[in-house]
Order: sequence, then structure tokens, then C-alpha cells
Amino acid sequence: MEVQGSFFRWRPSDVNMYGPPVDLSFKDISDFSGGMREAPRRGLRPFNTNSEGKYLSRCLRFNNNRISDLSGIHFILNHFLAQPLQLGWLDLSFNKITCIDPVLCELRELRVLYLHGNGIWNLSDVNKLGELQYLHSITLHGNPIETNRNYRSHVLSALPQLKRIDFSTVTREERALANVWLH
Repeated sequence: MEVQGSFFRWRPSDVNMYGPPVDLSFKDISDFSGGMREAPRRGLRPFNTNSEGKYLSRCLRFNNNRISDLSGIHFILNHFLAQPLQLGWLDLSFNKITCIDPVLCELRELRVLYLHGNGIWNLSDVNKLGELQYLHSITLHGNPIETNRNYRSHVLSALPQLKRIDFSTVTREERALANVWLH
């Protein structure tokens, strides 16, 4: 996929990369190496795989597990996905994550990141995600950082390209208030 302005131009090679999510949710996994022993849940849509048996998907669900450390995420991506560097959607909600690991910034194509229902307590951790230029949707509600009075303004200031925070659309007014808050 190529980005032109704010629109995407699809290439024929992209067609098979948008299969259903590789779903490893509710597997009681405590670390990513444990996920390599699991089989993804089967959904309504069948998985497409390449000649190596890797999934043609850009989405990974690892929600509702016991993950606290993101080390090893690259191993799990390489294990399951045909094109791990093309990961566009990652669900790590309802785990035991307490900080935003810089390893997430290596996922350059990430567009949607679910981190809600974890234990992230340091609001400035969000700043680390500023390198993800395509990130347009993030969830962080249900984390201790949400209790900070300037939570949404800080997130918008750190990630000005966002279109949605916590499943709600970012309004022009909210963006303007975030700019005022920043300065």
C-alpha cells in the first residue's frame, strides 16, 4: 500500500494481506513465547496463508491474556505473519502491561493500537508512540493514566495525527484545546 496525501492507493499485492485477524485472545498467555505454542482462533472468515504457512493478515489480537512485557513481540509477529513489518492493527487490551515499550515504535505501519484495560500509569509513556506516523486510533481508557486531568489533551498533543481516542472521534474543538494546553 502506498500513501498519497491522506488517501491510500492500493496495489494488487495488497489484496491478500487483509485477511481476518490472527486471534490469540483469551489464551491465558503470559509472554509472547507462550503464544507461539498456541493456534489462532478460527473466525467466520477463513485464513489465507503463504507457502510457508504464515498468515496473510495485518491484524493481531493478543487481548485478554496476562502479558506484562512486550519483549519477544517480534518473534510472535515473524512466527505468525507473512509480512510482520506490515502489521497495521494490534490489540493488547486487558493484559498486565504497565508501560508503553519502545518496541511498539518499531511497528512503523501501525494504524490502530488497543491498550485499554491495562496498568499503564505514566502519562508521558504515550510520547514514545509519536514516531508512529500512521497511528490514527488508540485506546488507553481503563489504565491509571486515564485519571490524569489532562489525559486526552496530553495524548492528542503527543499524537496529533490521531482521529480516534478510546473509541471516540477527536473533534476540532478538542484538537484546538489540546494545542492550547500544549502551549
